[in-house]
Amino acid sequence: MNFSALNRRTLLLLTVLIPLVLLLGYVALRTGPLAAVPVTVTTVESHAINPALFGIGTVQARYTTLVGPTVAGRVKSLDVHVGDRVRAGQVLGEMDPVDLDERIRSQRAALLSTQAQLRQAQTQRDFARTQATRYTQLLAAHGTTEELLATRQQELQSAEAALQAAQDAVERARADLAALQAQRSNLKLVSPTAGLVTARDADPGSTVVAGAPVVELIAPDSLWIDTRLDQLTATGLAAGLPARIVLRSRSNQTLAGRVLRVDPVADAVTEETLAKIVFTPLPQPLPPIGELADVTVALPALPARPTVPNASLQRVDDQLGVWRVEGDKLQFARVKVLGRDLDGRVQIEGLKTGERVVVYSQRTLSARSHISIVDHIPGVSP
Repeated sequence: MNFSALNRRTLLLLTVLIPLVLLLGYVALRTGPLAAVPVTVTTVESHAINPALFGIGTVQARYTTLVGPTVAGRVKSLDVHVGDRVRAGQVLGEMDPVDLDERIRSQRAALLSTQAQLRQAQTQRDFARTQATRYTQLLAAHGTTEELLATRQQELQSAEAALQAAQDAVERARADLAALQAQRSNLKLVSPTAGLVTARDADPGSTVVAGAPVVELIAPDSLWIDTRLDQLTATGLAAGLPARIVLRSRSNQTLAGRVLRVDPVADAVTEETLAKIVFTPLPQPLPPIGELADVTVALPALPARPTVPNASLQRVDDQLGVWRVEGDKLQFARVKVLGRDLDGRVQIEGLKTGERVVVYSQRTLSARSHISIVDHIPGVSP
């Protein structure tokens, strides 16, 4: 009786455990670490591509001119505004002389004083020279002594030194007066070149120091795009390559351009290559300085080579490659990128045409991963 009851309990327990074990095994095989990873694959094909680089830049002026006073002073008038075009030699404004006219009058008076002192020094020198000559003749006639002659000669030397000092004082006074008069003539703010006014850094009544800009000008025909491009894809970038420019304010219009130069110094922080892109021709109306622009640089076409989607490239242990499908197994194949276009196609070296590679996977893959090839992975593949 007890044996029969034990068998019934064992049978009931097995009835529960066996389906549970089967269910757990099914779940492990379907969703657990042993489950196959859904992947999409593609076949390596040979294609010629037209590689291109995409970057973002800002509109800048190649040439900027700063116009300001040569001496500290106060702005008296300013006759131009932002957006005005000016000619070379055009008067943009004027500085207030403040006390400069009074300083010029004082310096003229100082010059007259030194000139009067010079005339007096010349008279004294001439008298001392006459006396020295006279006493030389008297000594020859035994009409005076050598001591008196020596005294007259010393007086002549002193008079000549005083004359030289007076002449130097006159030269300094003239130079100081000329400097003040030059400052007076430089009060007008004159544009050295034709350009477009982009900033007024001071208004009438403002005090500015020497050399500080009052008006900023740019050469309108010198606009370019200061562009940043990813260093990893910038291979082949060179001056002269054609470019397409789309200004943020004209998103429905593509403007022509070309690479003027590639800067010799890259940005080590952002890992970007810097290039200057010029318009060909310059758009009208001119874009504002600082406007953002999308730039696409066309690189030389590449002949047909093995090509894979960009999404298939993976980095494993700091090595760039793809997961190659060989039967039901995976092998990580290292590749070298030869070029890529903006459609997501990448020419590579290291694979053969006809081989199959993984494009998208639901989870991170390894060489031990079991895969299940599908057409689409929701939320992962397009």
